[in-house]
Amino acid sequence: MANTTTDIHHPGWPKVFVRLMKLRVIMLLQITAICAILVHDLLARHGLIDVDRSWTDTFYAVLITVVGGTLSAGGSNAINMWFDADIDQHMRRTQNRPVPLGHISANGALAFGLVIALLGSSLFLLVSWKAAFWSFFSVFFYVIIYTMWLKRRTPQNIVIGGIAGSTPPLIGWAVAATDYTGGVNPLDLGSAIPWMLFALIFLWTPPHFWALALYRSGEYAKAEVPMMNEVKGAEHTIFQSKIYCVLLLMLGSVPCFWPESGLPLLWAFIAGGLTLWYAASVWAIDPDEPFDENGRMPKAAKSFFRSLYYLGWMFLLLVFVSFVPPESLGYFGPLS
Repeated sequence: MANTTTDIHHPGWPKVFVRLMKLRVIMLLQITAICAILVHDLLARHGLIDVDRSWTDTFYAVLITVVGGTLSAGGSNAINMWFDADIDQHMRRTQNRPVPLGHISANGALAFGLVIALLGSSLFLLVSWKAAFWSFFSVFFYVIIYTMWLKRRTPQNIVIGGIAGSTPPLIGWAVAATDYTGGVNPLDLGSAIPWMLFALIFLWTPPHFWALALYRSGEYAKAEVPMMNEVKGAEHTIFQSKIYCVLLLMLGSVPCFWPESGLPLLWAFIAGGLTLWYAASVWAIDPDEPFDENGRMPKAAKSFFRSLYYLGWMFLLLVFVSFVPPESLGYFGPLS
């Protein structure tokens, strides 16, 4: 039964809508999309992509991406709260969302989510049909594939469902690259870079979210959601997380053996160092660690929060590397 103790203290509709959209979560995704645009346009200014891009073009691409991406992702989150209304009330992390608190009905969350998700994805049609395609794809995958199908059926829910959260760099790059990525193939974005950024988020998602599930151990089992740690145990979950850290390290080393990827050699050292820093927090998680007074695993919590900094710094430092003239950093391969 939903918590009704605060129903009379309605915070106002603007705050309700913001909470339905989960704007704080969306911020990190938008940073990855903006960084993809900046990397594209900085490489274009260095002559590594054969297209003219002014700062006005960059600003417009960022504006469209932020507005469209926030609406589409926020709509997906609101629809998720409609579908998960029956389980959100059972977990401490979700029981203060607008639907369990009675600030809006589940159907109201659904209607709001559908409207802004469709509006946000459609906005990309103003600049790039490929960006619109990946935005609609992300909404569909998150709502239908992850929320409605995978989440309550398999401990691989986060692994497969992570595809939806990995698309912002594809969307941002498609907006910036629309002048030279025509054709009917949405996979063709004119460069391997956006796909490597996609892979970065995809490989980051499991250890990031499993750390959250570990430090809130028991909550997902109470809600009957088969998270990896609840089904396979903490030790197996940590082992799986370590595998993804190794894959992240391998992904960062791509410039060493594939210079045509478009990334300078310096990026391999930056990505490698950051990944080792993050991986250390995963290796430090102790499945036998006593819970704190709130029933949480402290080292898993530390790894979860470090993962947020890790992803943000990976993208921001890639922008920095792209800002510096390529002759100062090593060889860049052809991008288009």
